[in-house]
Amino acid sequence: MGNWVVSLAGPRRISLEPCPPDPLGPGQVRVRTCYSGISAGTELTLYRGSNPRLSKDWDDAARMFVPRQTPVPYPLIGFGYEEVGEIIEVAPEVTNRHPGQLVWGIWGHRAEAVLAADAVRTLPVGLDPLAAVFARPGAIALTAVLAGDLHLGDWVGVFGQGVIGLLATRLAVLSGARVVAVDPVPDRLEHAARYGAHSTVDAARTSAAAVLRQATDGRGADVCLELSGAYPALHEAIRSTTHAGRVVAAGFYQGQADALGLGEEFHHNRIQLVAAQVSGPTPAPSMAGRWTGDRVAQTFMDLVADRSVDPLPLVSHIVDASAVADALALLDRGAGDVLQVVLRF
Repeated sequence: MGNWVVSLAGPRRISLEPCPPDPLGPGQVRVRTCYSGISAGTELTLYRGSNPRLSKDWDDAARMFVPRQTPVPYPLIGFGYEEVGEIIEVAPEVTNRHPGQLVWGIWGHRAEAVLAADAVRTLPVGLDPLAAVFARPGAIALTAVLAGDLHLGDWVGVFGQGVIGLLATRLAVLSGARVVAVDPVPDRLEHAARYGAHSTVDAARTSAAAVLRQATDGRGADVCLELSGAYPALHEAIRSTTHAGRVVAAGFYQGQADALGLGEEFHHNRIQLVAAQVSGPTPAPSMAGRWTGDRVAQTFMDLVADRSVDPLPLVSHIVDASAVADALALLDRGAGDVLQVVLRF
């Protein structure tokens, strides 16, 4: 296919554009992309134009968003963070990588990338390469689970059963939690049940708070993980949680929180509201020095390799990279049968 890269010229203006190959420098490898997964969270906020980085600047020193002083730097080139590919060239001094190795990492939606040799991880022998597109979503899910500080026997509500929510459901089950999976899409609840959820709640028909309190003799969930990025779901997660319990907000929330009533159960039940974000130095302050972002991602892939987590049933669509506009439009429509969409290069 040559060297091509996905380009966003503006909201909902997406295309695959030719680009020149990068030269190979010292300590680097050249990777030809096999698959690149599309995020239904962060990438859709860029595609739709709702991402705060499009209207504000992030001040690294102050760690605050500030009013944007310059125009949005369109086109946005090569965004994406769920890649797997084959090494096709290595710099002479690189000894731990070789052509033909399958690797996973983050290099964006592009047919070819030049990367530092230690920026890619090798795929376990015998693992379907398609499974490696889940390394980053799996790390996001595991970050939320670690931030929740789950214990054996805990009742845990997982709100949102998209790709990351379903992976979090499986990881919470592996942690020994009794998981109640919540989503308005029946097909996704069926996936959650197959991943070991104790029970499921159709959020379009039933109150998750009522179900969780009934299951726990009125106490409520010990921990709730909110992974949909929807404010009504965050509000219901808070309502579902026991006095002084913990809610992990791991979704990427957009706009103003009109549906979030912090003067209600959050205030009266003294709920701990914790933010989980995969790009931080550690999943939670209490884990500093032990858990890093690299360890989280590698741990998830180890669980995939030993068959504790099977993400492949979550792949709903594989499309040629040339059809990237159709792929993002498909995700944008939000149909319930769409889970992980993958670009094939």
